[in-house]
Amino acid sequence: MNKKTLTSVAVILGAIFVILAVVYWFVPAGNLPSILPGYSAGSTQIHVKHGIASFLLALALFAFAWFKSGEQLPQ
Repeated sequence: MNKKTLTSVAVILGAIFVILAVVYWFVPAGNLPSILPGYSAGSTQIHVKHGIASFLLALALFAFAWFKSGEQLPQ
């Protein structure tokens, strides 16, 4: 994979994880899609820790994309 493609993939995945974090923070566990970790039928619990983990992963992906997109120093 070239640098531009890798950066684009990291940004897209980062955006997906930000959206996932918001879903975890505002949607009760019983209303989450069943494919997501933390789904529990009938539960009204909000998964704050899952949201924080998703958000931190998004930040790591954005940082990776930022450093990958930087200019190479001449050698």
